[in-house]
Amino acid sequence: LLPPVTGLAAAPAGVEPESAKILKKATDYLAGLQQFALVTDSTIEVVLETGQKIQFDNATAIAVKRPNQLHAVRLGDLVDQEFFYNGKVLTLQDGAAGFHASVAAPDTLEGMLDFARDTLDIVAPAGDFIYDNGFDLLMKGVDSAIYLGPSYVEGRVCDHLAFSAPANETDFQVWIEQGNQPLPCRIVITSREILNAPQFAVHIRKWDLSPDIPEGLFTFDAEDSSTEIEFILLNIGETR
Repeated sequence: LLPPVTGLAAAPAGVEPESAKILKKATDYLAGLQQFALVTDSTIEVVLETGQKIQFDNATAIAVKRPNQLHAVRLGDLVDQEFFYNGKVLTLQDGAAGFHASVAAPDTLEGMLDFARDTLDIVAPAGDFIYDNGFDLLMKGVDSAIYLGPSYVEGRVCDHLAFSAPANETDFQVWIEQGNQPLPCRIVITSREILNAPQFAVHIRKWDLSPDIPEGLFTFDAEDSSTEIEFILLNIGETR
């Protein structure tokens, strides 16, 4: 067991300009990329009624081509899913269950991500960094931002930033690689409204800024072994 960390000062009130500047540089850089791919490992914590925390892991591979194409595979303890979006149709396939569902979707990445979240209750891993206005989305409700200094993520020198958004009952940390390619390397989101503040952590193992994208990757081709079902459409609030 590790000893408790001591000596850290209380978080200052307000947003430190350096923190906001580094985050905006990263989101602007990503918004300017016409295509990219990334591989992530993530861990989600679940809190039992007793207050005990349990962790579940999954790995994700994502390919994005602007303005309106995305493919993602998510495999782990609780999920076996593949997503296809080609600018017209969004399809989710559950490989373990042998089902897939398709629905007409908006014709932009941002519109599709909003639609998936608000109508289908599907949230893309680290999805805020895919939006072309990612900085505004991430900073919504933030009243404290701290620059914690340089940090190392698998040998990469990163700027470690911490943000707090009490109105959203959420805190998040992000590690952004220093240099001319300010890519996020790690993201940790803390849910403050839930007992024991469970966290969702995403570690980005690999970025590919010139991916070799196979033809047809973004369009679902049904297999004989997969049964088509329908999405349950929700209405859970306004889109961003």
